[in-house]
Amino acid sequence: MTRKARASPPVLSFAERDRRWAAVRALMRERGLSGLLVGGFRAREMYESYISDDYNEGCVVLPLEGEPVVLTWAHLRVLRAQWSDERGHALWVKDYRVATTGAHAAEVVREKGLSSGRLGVVGLSSSAPTELHGAIPASWWQEFSGALKGVAFEDISEQFSHLMLVKSAEELAQVRYAALAAEAACKVIAEVTEPGVGEEVIFAEATREMLRFGIGLRYPAIVMNSGPATLSWGPPRWTTRGEPPRVLSRGDLMQSELMPLCGNQEIQVQMTVALDPIDEINRTCERVARASYEAGLAALRPGIQFSDLVAAMVEPLKVAGCWSYTPLVHSVSPHFLAGRPRVNMEKVDLGVRFVGQPAARERKAVMKPGMVLAFEPNACLDRHRVNLGGTVLVTETGCEELNRIPTRVTHK
Repeated sequence: MTRKARASPPVLSFAERDRRWAAVRALMRERGLSGLLVGGFRAREMYESYISDDYNEGCVVLPLEGEPVVLTWAHLRVLRAQWSDERGHALWVKDYRVATTGAHAAEVVREKGLSSGRLGVVGLSSSAPTELHGAIPASWWQEFSGALKGVAFEDISEQFSHLMLVKSAEELAQVRYAALAAEAACKVIAEVTEPGVGEEVIFAEATREMLRFGIGLRYPAIVMNSGPATLSWGPPRWTTRGEPPRVLSRGDLMQSELMPLCGNQEIQVQMTVALDPIDEINRTCERVARASYEAGLAALRPGIQFSDLVAAMVEPLKVAGCWSYTPLVHSVSPHFLAGRPRVNMEKVDLGVRFVGQPAARERKAVMKPGMVLAFEPNACLDRHRVNLGGTVLVTETGCEELNRIPTRVTHK
């Protein structure tokens, strides 16, 4: 299957760099910080890229005054950045170095004159999906903090995340491009999903379509599962163990979550294909999930609380007796605000053993123009679950849908 190559993804300007640095430094002044350590490492959210427009699996040291330094784990990461610069793609940060230990990174902090003041930290206590315990490795942090005994550290991961939520026009161009890639991939999924087709075929074709846009995929790239009724959710089992991919048949729902990434601007869509006939319980869940989506669109506007949006989206579930397995809506870039209500779960038994009570953080935020949300309403009854939704942008007067195909179940 040969398709025409896509246009190049939108790039960020030095004006965008200056806007971000000014905003971050304003936050630093507000908190009385002389410098900031922004950790990316292997974190899903890649926080360091907000400062460097680059991701090197390391961190950035940003002084309140003066030039920042990108620190990474190997010389090949530095040479990779330099190769971009040589080909005409100018780097936001000129100073790239290798620091293989936290103690080595501490030397840069001392060099910048930050070893006797207050140093902010991003990534120490971040709580995005897959990084519930932060983004900074424990051994690295022990080395780093141990070498800076005179420094007072303050974790500002939450404040930094709030700052990232409101997108500039340049960032929104990347969001729209990623949403376009997701929409194209959803069209491909709708085309290739048929009885007798294996999950791996759908996964491969959807991935291929998104990558053809010249962008990346956020971990875990695609969440997928299929069957007439299942609460299994996450990366396909066959991607991490020797288990054959499931082959689809009539009565199945093929459900997937796509996570394309342009720059470090992620979007998410929930693509579901029904191989009819599906049972009446799934049809009920489908109707409720779509009603939740529409309720969110009707409610979303600048000035409302995020909790008000969640309350509007949960109402159809409440009335129908459904419950939600995953958030109905969450922010993207970063995945920071998450709205997963507990409605109608009093008698739900997942058959899962917990050690202690699950701890969920509920963050507050007022909706502002430029915020980007993943609408992903899901409605569950017993072991049945239907998930749909796409990317929604908060505008000056309300909201704008950036996806269409995945906001309804595709019936075949």
